Amino acid sequence: MTRARILSLLLTLLGIQLTWFIAPAYACGCGAMIPDAAERISVADEQSVLRWDGRQEQIVMRLTVGGDARHAAWIMPVPHRATVRLGDPALFDQLARAIQPVHRTRYHFWPRNGDWPFDDHDSAGAAAPPDAAGVGVVGQQRLGPFDVARLTATDPGALSDWLKSHDFALPDRLRTALQPYVDRHWEYVAVRLAPDTGGTPLHGALDPIHLTFAADAPVYPMRLSRLATTPQSLGLYVLAAHRMETRTAIGGPAPRTVYAGRLDAPGGALGELAAGTPYLTTLAQGFPDPSRISGDHELRRAAADTPVQQVTYDDELRRIAGIPAWVVTVGGGLLGLVALVCLLVVRRSRGPALPPPPAQSPAISPTGPQD
Repeated sequence: MTRARILSLLLTLLGIQLTWFIAPAYACGCGAMIPDAAERISVADEQSVLRWDGRQEQIVMRLTVGGDARHAAWIMPVPHRATVRLGDPALFDQLARAIQPVHRTRYHFWPRNGDWPFDDHDSAGAAAPPDAAGVGVVGQQRLGPFDVARLTATDPGALSDWLKSHDFALPDRLRTALQPYVDRHWEYVAVRLAPDTGGTPLHGALDPIHLTFAADAPVYPMRLSRLATTPQSLGLYVLAAHRMETRTAIGGPAPRTVYAGRLDAPGGALGELAAGTPYLTTLAQGFPDPSRISGDHELRRAAADTPVQQVTYDDELRRIAGIPAWVVTVGGGLLGLVALVCLLVVRRSRGPALPPPPAQSPAISPTGPQD
């Protein structure tokens, strides 16, 4: 088997999302999902946690899938040999609660839709409005519903045999995407997914997969997503000793920090994973043009551990003694104006006051007394 053929197999296995009806594969931010031939699968949601303690990296990923595939494989490149185990689903519930927005009340003076007199009297209401020579299988294990194979580029026949034994149809494309991983001697984790009940399609949230491997610096693989034909998005929880940020935007808009803060003894699965790395940074990024993705996300410590917390405002109409403030203010002003007008009208209706008539003196005859 030629080197080109080997690369073709690897590239195909690690390919990004193909079209839904023609080549049904979905590429996650850090790997690929490939169903059996003639079946289809989609990933409705991908949640990932990256933990970095300065020498070792852990990634916990949970996928929510749909479609009619009864079996599928998920592939992820890693910089060094990884150990794999099942993750705790409760981890993601704890993270969701940890970063949930705080609620604050914001008052407004003038009435809006929903406020009297513009309230909606419809009783039904309305609904409230993310330079290897080949491939070798170096380890296999069973984890719950998953068969996990850890692969290296050493034996050209092993990967082909592994794929054929699972009846995967590989599209003939994606011949250059894997070259940077091959050049850097990365390894791969291949996970075979099957439902607990035979014949039942894969559907809903799958058990999380927890990978641990050595790393010189924290990295989240994204390079393969550049081959996607539809916009991609990334949501990533990062646990470290300090607030973290990406070194570059790798071809998309700058990642947005959704949350940053030190965890306060969370306990449970999150507390176990965050031990020694208590600072949580949550990043969100969209890629409207995936072909511009230039590499993997490398992370570094931010300049300061400035906290970030989303705020959800509950808008309320300002009231005085239970009465809308605008009614009191406007009504009081109108009453005052009416009173002033009435006073002016009353005063005008009385007319101006007339002065009293002058007093008259007794008449004096012009002639003297008569005889």
